[in-house]
Amino acid sequence: MKFKSLLVKVLMALALVAPVAASAQAPAAQAATVKAVNKQVVVNYVSGYSVKAWKNYKVKLGAANDTGISFKHGTTLTVVGEVKYKKRTWYKIADNEWILASYTLSHKAWAKKAAVAKKAAAKAAKKAVAAKKVSKSKHTKQNKVVALAKAQVGKPYVWGATGPYSFDCSGLTSYVYSRALGKYITRTTYTQVHQGKTVAVSTATLKKGDLLFWGSKSSPYHVGIYVGGGKFVHAATPSQGVIKQSLSYYFWPSTAKRLI
Repeated sequence: MKFKSLLVKVLMALALVAPVAASAQAPAAQAATVKAVNKQVVVNYVSGYSVKAWKNYKVKLGAANDTGISFKHGTTLTVVGEVKYKKRTWYKIADNEWILASYTLSHKAWAKKAAVAKKAAAKAAKKAVAAKKVSKSKHTKQNKVVALAKAQVGKPYVWGATGPYSFDCSGLTSYVYSRALGKYITRTTYTQVHQGKTVAVSTATLKKGDLLFWGSKSSPYHVGIYVGGGKFVHAATPSQGVIKQSLSYYFWPSTAKRLI
């Protein structure tokens, strides 16, 4: 009786343990399943470059798995199979020919991207035309200032004179800008230096029509007009009058202002 009772207890214990042991076993890893599809996608990579097709999505990417086939950016492909393997989606293009889905777009997404690109290109072209017009307008204004400044060469220097028969330095610059462009730039070097945009005093950066100043950057004593080619026009002294002169390191401007 004791033996029989013990046997029953052992069998009951085994019955309880068996399901737990079975549930503790790790489930078998599921293999990636290729799903049959029939859809078209467009290769979306970098314009001028291609995306490779691979023999097998399971093999490490490299020369041994290279089909030698590649598809250019914008190529439409028909997908016949799809599989997700190691967190990456692959498209089957043909037997032993696979491409990463991340390098493609649906036709709808591709069309949307093309529309955005077309709109951006049109906007850039419009902006370029506007910039060209502005540049042409600036160039015209610069030439007007230079032409009028050069036309004053040879006229006498008279302190306080603002033209049209004689000038002092700031009288010349204010006269030229007023008559050439209808632009009022104040009367003295002390106020003209605070107008416009400050630019580097270098023949590489100076543009025609820029005002050149000598002396203190905040209260200069002299001003002239840059006319290009490393030269400037200014009402120099009573003995020299209005002259065209080359920039010299012995008489180098302290600052320059661009008003055009």
